[in-house]
Amino acid sequence: MVLCANASPSYVVISGDHMKIGIPREVRAEDARVAATPETVERLIALGFEVAVERGAGTAASFLDEMYEKAGAELVEMAAIWSTDLVVKINPPTDAEVALMSEGGRLLGMIWPKQNEDLLEKLAAKKVTVLSLDCIPRISRAQAMDVLSSMAAIAGYRAVVEAAGEFGRYMSQQFTAAGSTPPANVLVIGAGVAGLASIATATSMGSRVKAFDVREAVQEEIQSLGGEVLYL
Repeated sequence: MVLCANASPSYVVISGDHMKIGIPREVRAEDARVAATPETVERLIALGFEVAVERGAGTAASFLDEMYEKAGAELVEMAAIWSTDLVVKINPPTDAEVALMSEGGRLLGMIWPKQNEDLLEKLAAKKVTVLSLDCIPRISRAQAMDVLSSMAAIAGYRAVVEAAGEFGRYMSQQFTAAGSTPPANVLVIGAGVAGLASIATATSMGSRVKAFDVREAVQEEIQSLGGEVLYL
């Protein structure tokens, strides 16, 4: 069963009593993320869950195994993670990971069901219950679970940082004894989550920022971050 967004929201209640959550290491190349930090592990344990973390799961994100142990997690090998009551991860599971899952298990993460129909069939064959976080409705009461917005904010921030590296000179206005240099002019097209993060980052670096969006409603948000609204 795949629990996804629909016209009438469903509510899933999972009790922490005697339930073990497994946090695997992400196997996708160059992905340094991990589904739980030592801080969130502490919160889950406080709610009554047991937490098992695959050894090395957080190393790429600078969360060492010792930090998870201190938070109360059990460090285990990969095979043991996939036999836990609920597996929480970021990327869709690989075929090898699906093969390790217990019959009737539970999986929480970004599955992208429309793009991964073959994966859904394999999970259904093992009677796995899946909650696809990328399908949560993007409404006010669900913002705390909106994984898409959090990733978009990071993308907007990183876009400006990488652009500044390619730009080759100061982003901010500089005054020196030899003269002054003007601030960089930055144009942001689209003022959604990523665009607003880009505006905030470029403004904080001292750039002169202009932004365009077809939605009149976001004009105030652009201005509140120090940007100038660009009209066609």
